[in-house]
Amino acid sequence: MVSHDASLNSMLDNDFYKFTMQHAVIKLFPKAKARYEFINRGQHSFPPGFADALRNAINKLASLQLTREEKRYLKETCSYLDPTYLDFLQGYRYDPEEVTITQNGEHLQVNIEGYWYRTILWEVPIMSLISELYYKLHHLEAENDQNIILTAQNKIEKYNRLGVTIAEFGTRRRHSYHTHRLIVQTLKQFGNSSFIGTSNVHMAMLNRTKPIGTHAHEWFMFHAAKYGFKMANSLGLEHWANVYRGDLGIALSDTYTTDVFFSQFDKMFTKLFDGVRHDSGDPLIFADKTINHYKSKGINPLSKTIIFSDGLDYEKVERIANYCKGKIGISFGIGTNFTNDVGLTPMNIVIKMTEAHPDEAYWIPVIKLSDVKGKYTGDYQMIALGKTILGIID
Repeated sequence: MVSHDASLNSMLDNDFYKFTMQHAVIKLFPKAKARYEFINRGQHSFPPGFADALRNAINKLASLQLTREEKRYLKETCSYLDPTYLDFLQGYRYDPEEVTITQNGEHLQVNIEGYWYRTILWEVPIMSLISELYYKLHHLEAENDQNIILTAQNKIEKYNRLGVTIAEFGTRRRHSYHTHRLIVQTLKQFGNSSFIGTSNVHMAMLNRTKPIGTHAHEWFMFHAAKYGFKMANSLGLEHWANVYRGDLGIALSDTYTTDVFFSQFDKMFTKLFDGVRHDSGDPLIFADKTINHYKSKGINPLSKTIIFSDGLDYEKVERIANYCKGKIGISFGIGTNFTNDVGLTPMNIVIKMTEAHPDEAYWIPVIKLSDVKGKYTGDYQMIALGKTILGIID
């Protein structure tokens, strides 16, 4: 029996956009179902007993519940979350039966299925558990805490000097809970005006900083399954605005390529949303497209913000900041480069929604057509259909 373990310490140890989407799903799509699948992009080898260790960790999540203090924090910090949702979250419990885990040699398979409003919370915790267990079961030792803290301190001080704002987005591929906590504490202590918050709600609460996030690709992927590819972006944005009424105003742009997004990001949405998030493709090309879009709508780009969040490190941030200076508002969400820079190779793993079951309909494959040409995810026949309908040419 494997003696190593990993666990979550809080119901809020998750990315903020999972809760904001869950809130919206409960209001708008309470009967919808979803399926998710673990994708081992890095072709990592999992040691014997890994599936058992992961199952044990996931089973433990069933005992988590929102505390009164955590509920109070959400009420005071996130006024746009309905009191009924906070009551729901207080009664929510992870159901491990929604997760299927198998291991064949060094290959790990993880699938999630159930009502979307429930299963939406699984992705980030499972990924963080897989990452932490991977290092433990492979007996891979990280640098000591002092070096980890010093590395994070040096990074945030460089961002201070660069004069940019930075948020921590690294829950899903963190080295461990312990390391993550050290990192956010360090960023908070030395971040001065640069560090503006974290996507992890638990870490935000512990460090008295802001939880940051809006929605993820799955929001628009589901809308395509329910309403069709041509309506996915516009209805996804409209439904988001109807729920949050101007709050949480950063729109994700690359579920079906940025060009398609901006063709549907009309003047109402352009004025209503505070900005957009970049998550794939060349960031400087994206910046130009975004600036030109705002100018075409008669809007000063400096009144809007781009959140860059695609595989960032200091050199990439510096290049983007210098290019965008004086042209448009910018901020940065940095993930693995903060939470898994401990002397080991970070994992390259994801968990993606693969199928959606809108209301009383049937299971429909969902896809993502990012700005990296040919790097599309999902059912190949649905990808071909989506490209045809949206006029996407590689």
